Amino acid sequence: MTADGPRRELGAFLRSRRERLTPEDAGLPDAPGRRTPGLRRAEVAELAGISLSWYTWLEQGRVHTSEQVLRAVARALRLDAAETAHVLSFAHENGPPAAAPTWVSPNLLTLVQSMTPHPAVVLDPHWDLLAWNAGYATLLTDPARLHPKQRNLLWLVFRWPPARTLLADWEHDARALLGQFRSRAARRPDDPRFAELLGELLSDDDAARWYERRETAAFQPAVRRFRHPAAGVLRLRYVKLAAVDEPGHHFLAYLPDDRESEEALRRLQADG
Repeated sequence: MTADGPRRELGAFLRSRRERLTPEDAGLPDAPGRRTPGLRRAEVAELAGISLSWYTWLEQGRVHTSEQVLRAVARALRLDAAETAHVLSFAHENGPPAAAPTWVSPNLLTLVQSMTPHPAVVLDPHWDLLAWNAGYATLLTDPARLHPKQRNLLWLVFRWPPARTLLADWEHDARALLGQFRSRAARRPDDPRFAELLGELLSDDDAARWYERRETAAFQPAVRRFRHPAAGVLRLRYVKLAAVDEPGHHFLAYLPDDRESEEALRRLQADG
């Protein structure tokens, strides 16, 4: 049995979560003379109801296993919903996903433009920005002014300096986005664009520290606060939709959460 990229990633993730879990967390007695951090592999295997050999091979990336086993391991490791979803994503190995188109259809482009003054953008699987409207360019920065390799949501959050003041809750939002990125990138270990983005992100100290912790996150609709130099504080609902007729593409929009934010977006667009 040989390890491949996704299995190695899964194994490393399970080990990181095993090492952070104490016997007390798992309802086990803390035996004296414990030398390893967290739980032992044998303890996780017992809690999950599988053999020690199988769990060891799982951490070593040597085996593919069922969703049922992964659910049992997730329960044993006390994984949260996002971490469990990340683990279960490794249950089905059907080869690399099909490449998403690099173009945006006229229908989706029209939808993006019609959202103005509400910011909207189309993202590909790498979170590269394929299309955007004037509202998005005014809220953040016009992607057309950036190098094509920098037209990426993660790059803007971590490598574009104004983001840390523009996003009122930058650390919370940045960590969530990075966790989502890790979950997606883990399924494409040989994708050159993910590798390129990761190299750029890890040059940021915060991103490198959080990525090392193997933090994962699932997308959840949320209200994001922006502290815009011209429009003041805006509360915008972060809405993401999959484009059914363009597999791999997502439509992302920022909708005002209150009247003040709605009026501020309109003023911002009029002044821009």
